[in-house]
Amino acid sequence: MSLYALSDLHLSMFRNKPMDKFGDNWKNHHEKIKFNWQKRVNENDTVIIAGDVSWAMNIEEVTPDFEFIKGLNGNKIIFQGNHDYWWNSNSKVRKVFPEFTFVKNDFAIYENYAICGSRGWVCPNDTMFSESDEKLYKREIIRVGLSIESAIKKGYKDNIILVLHYPPVNDKKEYSEFIKLIEYYNIKNVIYGHLHGENSFKNILNGKYNDVNYFLTSSDFVDFSPVKIL
Repeated sequence: MSLYALSDLHLSMFRNKPMDKFGDNWKNHHEKIKFNWQKRVNENDTVIIAGDVSWAMNIEEVTPDFEFIKGLNGNKIIFQGNHDYWWNSNSKVRKVFPEFTFVKNDFAIYENYAICGSRGWVCPNDTMFSESDEKLYKREIIRVGLSIESAIKKGYKDNIILVLHYPPVNDKKEYSEFIKLIEYYNIKNVIYGHLHGENSFKNILNGKYNDVNYFLTSSDFVDFSPVKIL
């Protein structure tokens, strides 16, 4: 059994919301996702979806998108992105879609690993960072820490995979409170998404830095194909 990750599916089965403003490679992107996913992922594998699953605004609208995901191979562990407005209640999404694992303020288990994390947020000194982002950034730092601590209390101190939607650094790759948590808890694998387009990919964390494996899994960055993590 293998562990994969893919973020930013940006599905819109209920309402047509084209993504090709980010590039021609986004045309019919859900078909590319399905083809690559089914080619790589087996039924017994697990795939982490690191946010921005759907453009839907509520549970009713997102249902067709989850029917699409349901038809893809493997188990799915799902995190929230900044565009997942349909996700406003953990209990509700878990009740309506029991075949998926939704992680928010807690963690999921893959074999002997704890899959921890939260949405994250834009980091200070980023080009897009504003005064109003400070509160959300600090809140997400707390949420990530609580997720990790909850896993440690269950005995997963040495086997934690961190999942964020936003990058753990700003667009200058400067040190952040997210990196501080990664170092403090000695986390070796970090998954994130959110970034789109060639300009966003110019200065990213992807690969091994300071003994940590970073995986940028935005759909257009990985050619709409799940990335093998373990």
